[in-house]
Amino acid sequence: MAKGALARLLQPNLVLQGTIEHLHPAVLHEQQLRGMILDVDDTLLPTWNTDLSPAVRAWLLDIKVQMQVWLVSNNLNHRRIERIAQEVDLPFLMGAGKPSRRKICQAVHAMNLPFAEVAMVGDRLFTDILAGNRLGMFTILVNPILVNRLDGKSWVRNLEFWLAHQLGAPILTDDPHQPHSTVP
Repeated sequence: MAKGALARLLQPNLVLQGTIEHLHPAVLHEQQLRGMILDVDDTLLPTWNTDLSPAVRAWLLDIKVQMQVWLVSNNLNHRRIERIAQEVDLPFLMGAGKPSRRKICQAVHAMNLPFAEVAMVGDRLFTDILAGNRLGMFTILVNPILVNRLDGKSWVRNLEFWLAHQLGAPILTDDPHQPHSTVP
């Protein structure tokens, strides 16, 4: 695959400066989106947590009334992902292996929507954004919900942003934790 083609696959349609609860439903409606696939770890809550924050829980309860929402996680801990999904009464798939498209396709087919009308939302370029773009979905990169900025996964995100920059994806700023937003 050519460097430019990979750079395009790593470019989200929307880069949000905040975490998931800053994604306003109006933005989704402007894009004519009727469904959403959400990553779980570090998108909705830190990887080792089992309880959603009150803000994220309220956001999920609000957004699921407006559109179909599925949780699709790479995490293999069935009990944890199931508990999170049950907390907000959402369908889920785990062990997705993103950027594999298989389980994302399964969720979108269950929604009975075209891929172009479903958002793929996550905190990682090389898993969530790459998988969504490979399917023609509307991709949204959010900042991760981390316990602190020195969280053990920060180096992975920094590496992803550096590599994406090297490949020509124009999404970086001086602070890889705060990408430019395409939303005011």
